Amino acid sequence: MSLIIQPNTTGNAGFPLQGLDVDGYFKRIGFHGPRVATLEVLRAIVLHHSASIPFENLDVLLGRGVGLDLAVVQGKLVNNRRGGYCFEQNSLLMAVLESLGFVVAPLSARVRIDRAREFLPPRTHLFLRVELDGVPWLADVGVGGLSPTGPLRLDTEQEQATPHEPRRIVRQDGRWFHQARLAGGWIDVCEFTGEHMPPIDRELANWWTSTNPGSKFRQNIMASIARHDGTRVSLQNTILTHRKGDGSGEVLRSEVVSEPDRLREVLAAEFGIVMPEGTRFGLFGM
Repeated sequence: MSLIIQPNTTGNAGFPLQGLDVDGYFKRIGFHGPRVATLEVLRAIVLHHSASIPFENLDVLLGRGVGLDLAVVQGKLVNNRRGGYCFEQNSLLMAVLESLGFVVAPLSARVRIDRAREFLPPRTHLFLRVELDGVPWLADVGVGGLSPTGPLRLDTEQEQATPHEPRRIVRQDGRWFHQARLAGGWIDVCEFTGEHMPPIDRELANWWTSTNPGSKFRQNIMASIARHDGTRVSLQNTILTHRKGDGSGEVLRSEVVSEPDRLREVLAAEFGIVMPEGTRFGLFGM
């Protein structure tokens, strides 16, 4: 199995690293391990990030916009202890990994969760390719309730274990598909071709994702986070769900969130997202 990555012709694959607060980031995710470019460190960082910084789209619903400058992303996700979506999450992870000496490239993808193969979604997802000792790995902390909590080898189609659901990368119809095994079957998480996603493409995709009325991020209240105990917690509009993350899909408990004040309580208690009293998102009476 061979994955051809189109070359990065724009220079540095990530942020300019001036102003990156690595100490603050590691404190935010609770990582206390060595700061070296090894597979063990990559695995630990991806897991700790996924279990500490929630995936969420609340600023999109509040009309605040989503900035991708390092200072903005770091201020939101690290200093203000908020979450974000793929362009924020994976951009921050990319900067941190580069600062540790990892060879990282930003790649574009199409999210395929709950979408039939016949439907062509927009190429509005960012994930990372990390090269270690000649082996390419996928790292993605920004695909919501199915973000892989460990890196995945890109050079094999074999099933791969993670701290949560089993994963695999398969090629079909000339495209690569990142899949998760859930409830006894394989589901598509995203598809990609190995195309590099330079800053201008990330800016354009981020603008569409955060402003287009047809974007799912404008139409839904979303928050999710993985737990170190192997479970996942997700909020989709008014439904809060705790489920096993072992691939069984078993729901441990769920709740209908029907009042704005309860929504604020849930965001704080489950995801660590503290919103001011009186915050309204303009959807589903919330």
